[in-house]
Amino acid sequence: MQMIEGNFTDADGRYVIVVGRFNQFVVDSLVEGALDTLVRHGVNEDNITVIRVPGAYEIPLAAQAVAERGEVDAIIALGAVIRGSTPHFDYVAGELAGGLNKVQLDTGLPCAFGVLTVDTIEQAIERAGTKAGNKGSDAALAAIEMVSILRQLGE
Repeated sequence: MQMIEGNFTDADGRYVIVVGRFNQFVVDSLVEGALDTLVRHGVNEDNITVIRVPGAYEIPLAAQAVAERGEVDAIIALGAVIRGSTPHFDYVAGELAGGLNKVQLDTGLPCAFGVLTVDTIEQAIERAGTKAGNKGSDAALAAIEMVSILRQLGE
C-alpha cells in the first residue's frame, strides 16, 4: 500500500497571499498569522507576495490572474465576510468559494481558503488570533501541505 500525505518540512516555494481589505481590522491579523506560519516553516520572505484587493468578492479574479502566470506554488486567500441583515453575505461568500475552487481546479494550483465567513464581528475576532486560533495561519499550513502533496504526485 502506498500512502501519500503532505508534510510541512518541504515548504520552500513561492506563495501569494490575496487579501480582501474589507473588514481590515480583522483581516490584518489573518495576514500576520499566514506570514508568520510561512516563514516559520522555511519560506523565504522574498518568495512571498501579498496582493490586496478591495474585498472578498474580488479575491477569485486576482487569484486567477496569479495562477495563470504560473510563477507560484500556492495561493492563500484571506478575508472576512461578516453576515449582515441583507442577503449580500450569501452572494459574496458563495461566489468567493466557488470562484476560488474554480481557479484551483482549472489551473491545478492550490488555493487555500482562509476567508472568514461568520455571523458576527465577535466570531471574526475569535478566528483571527484569539480563542479559535488564527485561520490565516491555518490556511498557510493547508497551502504548504498541498504544495507537498502535489510535489509527491508529480514525481
